[in-house]
Amino acid sequence: MARIEVKSEITGTVWQVKAKPGDKVESGDVLVVIESMKMEIPVITEDAGVVKEILVSEKDPVAEGQVVAVLED
Repeated sequence: MARIEVKSEITGTVWQVKAKPGDKVESGDVLVVIESMKMEIPVITEDAGVVKEILVSEKDPVAEGQVVAVLED
């Protein structure tokens, strides 16, 4: 199984966590929503797989490039 890291493309605050460990996800699915400058920005996976870990919680600060989720294919 390959480890796939899903990263935030922006700096902001986690507004909503939409996936949980064990969820099967497809390319294009939203895993986390980040609020930045009063905008809601989805963190979308480009790969299908199973969510192994969600590394952030709601209200956590996140930095651009930070890994927010880990998938396994």
